[in-house]
Amino acid sequence: MTMDPSEVLRSLAPSRRALLLGGASFAAWAYLPKFARAADGRDPRLIVVILRGALDGLATVAPTGDPDYAGLHGSIALTVDGPHAATMLDSYFALHPAMPEFARMYREKHAAVIHAVSTPYRDRSHFDGQDVLETGFAGPGRVQSGWLNRTLEALPRGDRVTSGLAIGPTTPLVLRGAAPTVGWAPVALPQADDDTAMRLVELYSHRDPALASALSQGLQLDKAAQGDDMKPKPGTNNAGAMRLVARGAAKLMAADDGPRIAALAFDGWDTHANEGGPVGRLAQLLSGLDGALAEFESGLGERWRDTAVVVATEFGRTAHINGTEGTDHGTGTIALLAGGAVNGGRVIADWPGLKPANLYEGRDLAPTTDLRAVIKGVLRDHLGVAERVLAEAVFPDSAAVKGMQGLVG
Repeated sequence: MTMDPSEVLRSLAPSRRALLLGGASFAAWAYLPKFARAADGRDPRLIVVILRGALDGLATVAPTGDPDYAGLHGSIALTVDGPHAATMLDSYFALHPAMPEFARMYREKHAAVIHAVSTPYRDRSHFDGQDVLETGFAGPGRVQSGWLNRTLEALPRGDRVTSGLAIGPTTPLVLRGAAPTVGWAPVALPQADDDTAMRLVELYSHRDPALASALSQGLQLDKAAQGDDMKPKPGTNNAGAMRLVARGAAKLMAADDGPRIAALAFDGWDTHANEGGPVGRLAQLLSGLDGALAEFESGLGERWRDTAVVVATEFGRTAHINGTEGTDHGTGTIALLAGGAVNGGRVIADWPGLKPANLYEGRDLAPTTDLRAVIKGVLRDHLGVAERVLAEAVFPDSAAVKGMQGLVG
């Protein structure tokens, strides 16, 4: 029986809800042009990491200098002394002890934190929050294209790079779109058996030879990833998967003909219960993220110098822990930057304070920085995207939100 390619793709790709609940991790790369090289010979890379489920920013970068923090976060609050002490970033903020690699990058001034940050979204639905985060619009349900794909359309054009692939159960919305000069190939290999994947290659070999070639390359990459050095180790939960995906991304992006932009998404950050403090569930997740950043650095090699990594989540979590030693859906959180191109060694925050009167709706860290300002600053200074394009095309109707200055060197 002959199957339509779209049916095969649907059979391979789990639903968005299944991905959220199942703790899947995935990555996508676009078919990209090289950026027009600058006079200094820079060939920049950009990696966007989305943490699905809402990261507890107060538990990751704790405002230990705020007198109200410890009482609100209770048993899961970080401390700067004793066993499992947090790492002081400055006189006010401390980093979760599960992130020693990020701490090192911070000391080397190649990592930064933006605190009390949020998208324009102010409700607490994961799906709508992720929609706003990835589409770049102020509200959910507007479009089915992502701000990163619209960025690709606006980049200065250089030599073509044709070896980029999208690999994983589905392509993150942030990199989806229908630009005529930028395409992507969804390759659901981690969920597919060899027979089904080969049928997909055969189907496309006549209808789209370029895509068939990409799928075939993806199959080879998937088989190579089954080696012992590429398998998540037993007991590592999502941590091993994060490192695995980052290792594969770095390997591709380090090549001269590899993709310049990657979007990765890691699920499982919805810590309603048993979040844990310096040890526990959140610590395991943060260890995986920390390991992924280290994989980017080591795998990209000399390319790391011109790389910026942006880590973002759909919203934060409540300032006060709940009755199950977790945190509920909130608002303000953090964004993280890492990479050799980052002007780091700083926690950037217009800190609102955690007194009851200062909390958003009496329960959340109040956001004082628009996440779009962070991303705009990176896209403008790292990739050369014009402010007007950022305000009108990448993040439509956002002219009032100015890109932050000085985030990348």
